[in-house]
Amino acid sequence: MQIDRVAAFEATWGGLGLPPSPHYDGGPRTLSGDVPEGPDPDWHFGAGAQRTALPYSFMIGPGGEFGLHADGWVPLHSTVEGWVEALALAEHARSCAHTITTVTRDAVDELDLTGFEPVPEVAGLADTWWLGPDSLVAVYRGEAEVMHAPQCRTATIYAGLDSWGLHGLRA
Repeated sequence: MQIDRVAAFEATWGGLGLPPSPHYDGGPRTLSGDVPEGPDPDWHFGAGAQRTALPYSFMIGPGGEFGLHADGWVPLHSTVEGWVEALALAEHARSCAHTITTVTRDAVDELDLTGFEPVPEVAGLADTWWLGPDSLVAVYRGEAEVMHAPQCRTATIYAGLDSWGLHGLRA
């Protein structure tokens, strides 16, 4: 059964080239399934080779979550599709926003997201996206959680998105 999970992942996602993530040192370059070395009672498996040397790996969890694995497991998105959607959304927002602001540390927790709605397509867990009247906010907590380093909390605010920049994101 576990090998079937890796084979299904590889059949669906194997070889898919990805744009760089604005966080996690770009994320994996391509998606590819890999059986982990050593015992793993929850059967996480590799999601693809990362672009740079990192103290964690990109993995697929037992329920199909996309996340980070180091000393522990932190799911970023509840699905691989969520990770891919988040990358596409970041790429789109970067090209359309009038201003892009990054905040870190405690400022992430101080963001006022009143009036914002979660973007369901990203299936966010540790990482979430929020849609406002003319802006998007990406909140990245995965690295902070997996590294036990709260100073790594980051949020990116893509502001000044007109109706074209948000086209397709509103129902």
